[in-house]
Amino acid sequence: MPNNPKLSIVVPAYKEEKNIYKTIDEITKAHDAVGYDYEVIVVVDGSPDGTAREARKHTSNRVRVYEYNPNHGKGYALKYGTKKAKGDIITFTDAGGDFDPKQFDKCVKLLEIFDADFVIGSKRHPASRVDYPLKRRIYSWIYHKMIRILFGLNVTDTQAGLKFLKRRVAKDVIPRVLVKQYAFDLEMLVVAHQLGYRRIFEAPVDLKFNASGSGIRFKTIKRMIQDTLAVFYRAKILDYYRKQKKREHESTVAVVERS
Repeated sequence: MPNNPKLSIVVPAYKEEKNIYKTIDEITKAHDAVGYDYEVIVVVDGSPDGTAREARKHTSNRVRVYEYNPNHGKGYALKYGTKKAKGDIITFTDAGGDFDPKQFDKCVKLLEIFDADFVIGSKRHPASRVDYPLKRRIYSWIYHKMIRILFGLNVTDTQAGLKFLKRRVAKDVIPRVLVKQYAFDLEMLVVAHQLGYRRIFEAPVDLKFNASGSGIRFKTIKRMIQDTLAVFYRAKILDYYRKQKKREHESTVAVVERS
């Protein structure tokens, strides 16, 4: 990896009209301050509101905005953004501004110092400062226990939206990920583990949960469990990920790119 790596910060966005401009602005200011070479890739995932319009209002030449229809899910948006990324390090973060971008620098340093394959933000890290609804904390704890039993992954939080990975790892892992929605993060880490990318370090995060409404619908929980069991079946029963060659799916959706 180069001494001064370029960062590609991928921001999937859906119904974030009120937050997206501020999120982009905070990311650009934080990275301009530390002098990184970087790009911000905003992927508007079939959002019916003005998310794309608000994102395009930002004037930084570091920012690229992509939009497609219909909505495919966060996982699809992250895969799409990764294909567009040109950096040596790929960063995933949430559009709602849950994570303070000033903390990204320490995650990049961890990736470099430990020659890690991944650095992932963890809400359960002892040094994390988390403002998170109690109900979500309970769901997160239960899901963590489920993941440990099914996959034996030595991580405390697969679902936090802040992740950093090397470009070569992303190119090998991301095309194999099939889940388009809620269990994308889990499947990515399972694929990485099966392919031998096991240098995964967790970083503390400062997280302020900004999503509108803290409730989790039963439909979402059901889909999450279904996707998780599908990942288990592919990984543990079929040994699918090790057998499969990379699949570079071409997009079949209309895309509008910011010039």
